[in-house]
This record gives sequence, C-alpha cells and structure tokens, in this order.
Amino acid sequence: MRWSTGWYGASRHDRLPRNRKPVPGLDTAWAVGWLTHQVRSVGSGPLALAVIGDCGADDQQLHQALTTVRTRGWAALTCWPGSYLTIARSGESLAVIGDLAGQYPVYWRTEGTGTWWATSAGALAALDGAPFDPTALAAHLALAQPDALGQRSLFRAVSRVPTGHLLLMTPGGATTVRYEPINYQPVSLPDAAPRVRAALSDAVDVRLDGTRAASADLAGLDSTTLACLAARRGPVTAVTFADARLRDDDLTYAIRTAAAVPQLTHHAVPGRDETVYYSGLDDLSSLPLTDAPNAYAVTAAIKRAVLETVTEHRSAAVHFTGAAGDAVLSAPSSYLSDLLRDRRHRRALAHAHGHARLRHISPLTVLRRARPASRTGLGGAWRCTATELHQAPREWVPQAERPVAWTPLLAAADWMSPEVRHQLAEALEAAADGLSEEPRHLAAWTDRQDLARVGADTSGLRELARTDYGMEVAAPFLDNEVIRACLAVPADQRGAPGRYKPLLAEAFAHTDVLPDFVLARATKGGFNALAYAGLTRHAAILARLLGPSSRLSAAGLITQPPVEHMLQRAAAGQPTAQGALHLAVSAEVWLRQLETTTAASWWEVADHVAVA
Repeated sequence: MRWSTGWYGASRHDRLPRNRKPVPGLDTAWAVGWLTHQVRSVGSGPLALAVIGDCGADDQQLHQALTTVRTRGWAALTCWPGSYLTIARSGESLAVIGDLAGQYPVYWRTEGTGTWWATSAGALAALDGAPFDPTALAAHLALAQPDALGQRSLFRAVSRVPTGHLLLMTPGGATTVRYEPINYQPVSLPDAAPRVRAALSDAVDVRLDGTRAASADLAGLDSTTLACLAARRGPVTAVTFADARLRDDDLTYAIRTAAAVPQLTHHAVPGRDETVYYSGLDDLSSLPLTDAPNAYAVTAAIKRAVLETVTEHRSAAVHFTGAAGDAVLSAPSSYLSDLLRDRRHRRALAHAHGHARLRHISPLTVLRRARPASRTGLGGAWRCTATELHQAPREWVPQAERPVAWTPLLAAADWMSPEVRHQLAEALEAAADGLSEEPRHLAAWTDRQDLARVGADTSGLRELARTDYGMEVAAPFLDNEVIRACLAVPADQRGAPGRYKPLLAEAFAHTDVLPDFVLARATKGGFNALAYAGLTRHAAILARLLGPSSRLSAAGLITQPPVEHMLQRAAAGQPTAQGALHLAVSAEVWLRQLETTTAASWWEVADHVAVA
C-alpha cells in the first residue's frame, strides 16, 4: 500500500517505516511506495514545502509558495490543480494538509515526546498493535458519513483529521484547523461554468505530461467528458463495460463518441459469468490491502475486466475514471429541505413537482419527506438519530421511502446488537455536544460526506490498478479545485429535475470538446442487474462470509437473523438493502485482511535505538 508518514517532536523517534524514501528538505518525513516524480519539495530546515501525488504546481510555483509557507497561509497551498498531500514547515510549525475528498487522509497519534502523522491509520495503529474501534466501524456501517464522529478513526488511539481541516503541529501539541469554509459563497450556474471547464481541463492536463499513455472509461456523461478532454492531448484507449445484463445505452453513446473524436480508440468490455458483484470473495488474498473498508472489494471483478482490456490493447500509464461526477455535478433531491428551511416555498413546490414526476409519486409525498430535515440542524439530527438507536430496530423499507435526514440511518444499523447500537448512540450524542460549527444547509454537509466516501473508495481502485496492472488511476472530479468550482453552484441549480447535469452542459457547450449529442444526453447507466446477479450467484459465499463465524458478528456489528433474512431476499431477487450489504461485505473483508497485517510489515527499529 502507498502512504506517507512523519514525526514531529523535540526528541528523536525510535521507529522508521519500511521501504521508505525520505522527503527531501524534511528531516523526519517519508514516502512509501511513491515514484520519485510524485514527491517534490523545495526549501529545507525551518522553511520547507513538499507535495506528494499529482500536483500541478511547477518548480517555480513551489519556490514562490515558500513565501506563503513563511506567513502560514496554509489554505493557499491547496489550490493548485491535481490531487496531492501537502507538508509545510514554517519555523516550529508543521502543517500536514490532505485533500477535500479523502484520497489523502491525514491521521495522527501523540506519544510522550512527540507526534506521529500518516496518511494511513492502519500504519499508526501498527506502531503498538492498536485494535480497530468497533464503535467507529459501526458508524461507518450505519451512517456512511466519514465526519459523523469527527476526529475518531477506525482504530483506537489514532485520530483523524476531519474533511476540510489540516493537522497543525507546534511545540504546544497537535491540533486540527479548518482551512476550507463550511459554506461556499454561492455562484450562479452560468457564472460558474467557465471555472468548472477550466478546473476540469487543468485536472486532466496535470496527469498528462506528453509522454504518458492514457486510457479512460467511456460510459456515462462524466467519464466521457474526461476521455474527450484527454483526447485533446493525444491518443486515448477508451473502454466501455458492456454487459448485456445492464440494458443501458452506455455502449451506444460510446461508439458514437469514439467515431466523432479522432483520438479515441474504443474497445467494448463484454460481460462474463464472473463479472458480477461479489466475485472473488472466496480468495481474499487476491484483493489489495486498503486502509479502510473499500467498496471495490465488492466490484473488483468488473474493474479488473476493464483494466485487463486496457492492458491488452495499450500499455497505459494513467487511467481516467469519472468517479464522483454525480456528487459534484448534480445533487440529490434532499436539497428540497434547504429550500423549505430558507422559506423558498414556491421554488420548493415547483421542484417537488419535477421530482415527483421522475419517481411516479405525488409532490406532497416528496415535500413530506423533505420537511423534517428542514426543521433541525446537524447537531439536533444526530441527537434524534441517537434516540432512534436506543430504541428497537426498525422494519426494513427502502431508504428512498424514508424521510430525508442529515445523517440517514442505514439498514445496517438495524442488524447490530443492542449493545453496539447504544454505544453508537452515545458516540453520536457526544459528537453533537462537541459540534462547534454547523453547516447552514443539508446539501453542503451531504455533498462533502459523499465526496469523502467516494474519495476513500477510489483509493481502493487505485491500489488495485497500481498493484495488479502498474497503472495510475486519475479521478479529476475529486480534485480540490474541481470540487470548489462545482459546489459553489447551489444544489437546487445543480440538481434541478428538468435538466440532466446542467452544470456540465453549460461548461462545455460550444467548445468542441464534447459532441453535441453527448451534452444532450439525459440517461445514466446502473449496475443493479449485476448486483442482484452477484447476490444470487454468490449467495453461499456471502452466507459464510457474514455467517456466525464472521468478524462482524463477533463484534456485535451484525446479528444473524436480520442478515440471513436480507440475504434470502437478495438471493430471491426481491428488493433488498443493497448498499448496507455492500458496506457489510467490504467491512468483513477488511477485518479479515487486518488479521494478516502485522506491525513488522510497517515499521522497523531505528538504528540509534539499542535492541536487547
């Protein structure tokens, strides 16, 4: 696994990460698994700056940024194109800054003489064998919002830096500091369009230096945009997963797009019996180790089929994926709660009619679901959720039929033991009590949480591609500047029911980057058919994985009767809590992988420490 780490303290550290490479200019910072060109630095000693990852700043810009480091203008160091980790030292202050989407998360743990920081919580836990935190994992399963428990990580004794914050270490200790505003200054969709176009173009260009061969998914509107942007710079091997069970029009649009864009060479990836969800779970050693439960453990067979097709036709150094396009270019209908909160009743009613037509339900039903969340804030919502967790589990109904919520309680919460539910409730109550600042709008909160979740999962895809195919995965929609440009547009403009992803259409209209028929597209593919096919085909494996001997069951994170009932529904092709099952399976895989990871695989004793 690829990660970065460092030590801050008055005394010398007594351990070192294995397979490390020092970060130039920073005496006690190391990169593990990164290529030389992905680790760049300027300055040294009391004034130094390093970036790790895909950073669009050239050497001159990095040198000029030392002035910003000296004045501790940390936020300005996050505004270059690309996605990267920033480490900046100014005198006795050391700032470690991850990205806005959790691809470069930051964790820390303080010891008697200083602080270890890392982009891997598991690595810090391995310093002394700290176990996973069952309550934090319960939050992951039941809430699926990374910031719901604030600084609590999935490991005991390891703290996490919440989204939009940086880790600041001084002689007085380690603390987190917010560098990103909770709410962006709103920008209208037409005004934001040029900035979105520029940010996406820069994000793609950062990954293409003129020598790197590129490939890209060519499926929905998001991935097609990236493929066409990359094709401006050179040949692109474009691939479309074209399983007949999907019954969508991705392949039709992909063929037309490739015919219209000369630099795109298109290949269809036919579905096979094994290219369904949950394939390969009988051999967990075939899955890459990740720092947290990862959704791609469930869909690895599908992703491998796509990447194998790329390698068969071209040796690509970077592969573009449209991950997170939905999160930044559109918005779920939960923004209706914000319209009601702001007393914009006429607009709320008009949009409710639009969403009702799409779902074949009444506008009154849409508004009734949105109203409860309009009457409370984040802290109050967490207290309500805690009260619900103290009560008996609910009867299952599809999540879309439940009221809109700041932090929806997922079906997995109803599979947990009473003790775990109570512990999670107490943790949520404590988080609500400690909440010092709240977003005004539900959309601002959920947008950030969706991005953090997608970013963490995309790190798993990146590990799979790098480990098995020697290929980098680029997800430009997760870049800081792309996120900022898109989320500045109010959710009711991004998610208006009358148009499909209007922000992207506005950004690339009349530019010749995308064919007009692509911008006019109003359809989107889905993988439900392959999810149900996998649930049926691999029912026995899933029953064993989540059965009485499961690690989740041992920790009280699932109980057998409701899980068995849900698996039976799934195997019969009945409506089921797919998302909750995906989370549970990926968490079980992760817990089993933890058992094969030891402290020795991460750390070694430093030379200056005497060994008995």
